[in-house]
Amino acid sequence: MKSTTKNKASIKKGFDKLLSVSFVFCVIGIAWMLIQITTFASFKIPSDSMEPTLLPGDNIIVNKWVMGGRLFNIWDAAENKQINISRLPAFGKIKRNDVLVFNFPYPDRWDSLGLSLKTYYVKRCVAIPGDTFEIRNAHYKVRGYNEPLGCVDSQDKLQQILSSREGQYRDIVMNGFPYDSLVDWSIREFGPLYIPAKGGSIVINSFNRALYKNVIEWEQKKKLLQRGDTVLLGDSIIQKYQFQEDYYFVAGDKVMNSKDSRYWGLLPEKFVVGKATLIWKSVNPISDEVRWSRIFKKIE
Repeated sequence: MKSTTKNKASIKKGFDKLLSVSFVFCVIGIAWMLIQITTFASFKIPSDSMEPTLLPGDNIIVNKWVMGGRLFNIWDAAENKQINISRLPAFGKIKRNDVLVFNFPYPDRWDSLGLSLKTYYVKRCVAIPGDTFEIRNAHYKVRGYNEPLGCVDSQDKLQQILSSREGQYRDIVMNGFPYDSLVDWSIREFGPLYIPAKGGSIVINSFNRALYKNVIEWEQKKKLLQRGDTVLLGDSIIQKYQFQEDYYFVAGDKVMNSKDSRYWGLLPEKFVVGKATLIWKSVNPISDEVRWSRIFKKIE
């Protein structure tokens, strides 16, 4: 009888320990999930489009406090349903030349904005909401801002290649956003393009329709159509538009190998995960060697 009682006590004690361990793991799991949502996340760099700043195999920390962590229904987003994205309070703001991680805004079609949960890009912010951005002779400029933007060495290199007479740039895609006969822009000569700020407004004409069609349709969930000289938003004539969201213009540091805003246009603020701040691990994807000199390197 005593043996049976001891066995029962031992089983109960073991069960209690198991419950305690399970509880601890659950708490740790929930805490880690909350940190990932509100504070930081880790991403691995797969390509060379941000060289020399970031190399393939770099693992980076993304600070979400700068803009505030995003809150949305991840299951609806995974099923490509319409979602509402809100943010926790921010502790800073995005500045020009910050390196951003974001959801790629064109997962399905080039004429329709959408949130891609599976595809993340990392690029440098070269224009913020309210800026007027342009590219002159392959170099980035913002009106009224005289500091360097992006990787100037790469822009110099592209300028030299495009200025040569040897046809060395035949493999470079020159045509740029928005790929419309009314707007003859290239990655050498681009803009001026107003980067929409929330509350900012534009006159709606054929030219601006070509530039802002995708973002207006994304905001309004209606088609922006042209009939003769008249522009329609859904069934209504529109002559002026006030933006409901902030947008950014981003570019890769390796200018000649970057699928960035020069080609696909404006980045909605709600698609931005956060600011890349630190390389916490770096492994050469070819040799599997750890690049010790890059560990804990600040991203600038």
